[in-house]
Amino acid sequence: MPERTHFFVSTDWLAARLGDPDVAVVDGSWHLPTLKRDARAEYLAAHVPGAVFFDIDAVADTTVPLPHMLPTADAFATAVGALGIDDRQRIVVYDTPGLSSAPRVWWTFRIMGAADVVILDGGLTKWQAEGRLVESGEAVRPPRRFNARLNAAAVRNLDQIREGVAASAFQLVDARSRHRFLGAAPEPRPGVRSGRVPGSYNLPYADLVADGRLKDPESVRRAFADAGVDLDRPIVTSCGSGVTAAILTLALETIGVTGTALYDGSWAEWGGRDDTEIATGAVTER
Repeated sequence: MPERTHFFVSTDWLAARLGDPDVAVVDGSWHLPTLKRDARAEYLAAHVPGAVFFDIDAVADTTVPLPHMLPTADAFATAVGALGIDDRQRIVVYDTPGLSSAPRVWWTFRIMGAADVVILDGGLTKWQAEGRLVESGEAVRPPRRFNARLNAAAVRNLDQIREGVAASAFQLVDARSRHRFLGAAPEPRPGVRSGRVPGSYNLPYADLVADGRLKDPESVRRAFADAGVDLDRPIVTSCGSGVTAAILTLALETIGVTGTALYDGSWAEWGGRDDTEIATGAVTER
């Protein structure tokens, strides 16, 4: 089983390396629109010294109506190169709560070809709770060249989900809350129906996180088992819009489950269409 240090670095580790040109610190904070929080404004008010802001809504395919869909490899390379990041650095990603949107940014960098991407354990909340230095304003790094190459095998689109679910080719695991999964709570985005993809599994991402940190491997394994997920079968993760699905992807990798994929459009796409089948209420369709 991989060591935790393969995925996370401590606040002590990062504090000792601030200013290292081979370490790029990235604030990947993002919040649901319903929370009415401005992640960029919060970044400008206080961030880890030297951290650049990665806006998942801007470094995205803005030609489609879906939120923060993956950009092309070329567009990604241009955007992160301008932030002063290349694919050979150690990239340390964090978010404000500790473990919320950072895994999505971690996942994006990795599938775009970055060799060494980790998450700050506990995020900005832990950093500030320890009384560590923060700075305000925009951090600027000299531009670098990022050689992006998309790992298409790690991403699933609508047609692949349709076909895969119909053929039982994989287990689709949804990171949304239980109420949203059952269709008992409204979706936060206008025009998106409530419910789930028929045959999908539910493991709310919050069940894998405690105090802004990923739970231990035994707890992670138990959570997937309790959700009915067979770790020996192919897995595709999903959520509301492809953000917290990456928490499931990260959790799986920490227990040695690799080769998973993420449904980029997630429920924002599936539930926002009128030609997709949905299920609600108690799970009976498997």
